[in-house]
Amino acid sequence: MKVGKSGLPRNEVPGAFDVGAKAYDRLVGANPGYHEHLVKSAQRLRIPDLGTGLRLLDIGCGTGASTAALLEAAPHAEIVAADASAEMLEVARSKDWPSNVTFVHSRVEDLAVNGVDGPFDAILAAYLIRNVDEPDTELKSLLSLLRPGSTIAFHEYSVHDSLRARISWNVVSWGIIIPLGWLATRDATLYRHLWRSVVTFDGASAFMRRMQRAGYTGVARETMTGWQNGVVHTFLGSRPAEEER
Repeated sequence: MKVGKSGLPRNEVPGAFDVGAKAYDRLVGANPGYHEHLVKSAQRLRIPDLGTGLRLLDIGCGTGASTAALLEAAPHAEIVAADASAEMLEVARSKDWPSNVTFVHSRVEDLAVNGVDGPFDAILAAYLIRNVDEPDTELKSLLSLLRPGSTIAFHEYSVHDSLRARISWNVVSWGIIIPLGWLATRDATLYRHLWRSVVTFDGASAFMRRMQRAGYTGVARETMTGWQNGVVHTFLGSRPAEEER
């Protein structure tokens, strides 16, 4: 598979994740702060009462790292976790989960077809939105899955607005991520795609404007610590409450 100007063609992304699935947890585990930062984004949703009586969506769950983060923030919620990669999902399902977590094989574009319907009381979308064909369409689709007044967190890389962030991402990608990905799988396609997809993704301010155009209110951004400062962000936005619509 050839990685183009903005990464892989979107229909080839799940297949690239399939190839990398077995080694994925080992590689991200070597990334300082990876799991802690997912938990931070889940906590920034400010889910009340440990999720008691609430229904949450983890879209783009991969091997379940974001699902575990959401479960830590809301251990009593019903959590639906979905991903387009069958192999990543197989790794996720092989782990030990409580009965309130359910996994669904689905692209974000096909959630309804695969039986995933709203409303959800919160949504976590980690490393997802830069890998869809039509981000504006999917932003609106995810908005429609939220209960009015509820919040989504996009946990995402965005480096366009900062020269320091771009340099950090390039150094880490070509010095660590791509070489380790090749050593683990003998195929660097996925990891070159991840580098390119971040480089060409919206800057933080542009993505926030994109969220606002899609109809989200209270749009805000917080970043992370360590080398991911200014590189990885939590983008927060809410569906307007009924009285505001």
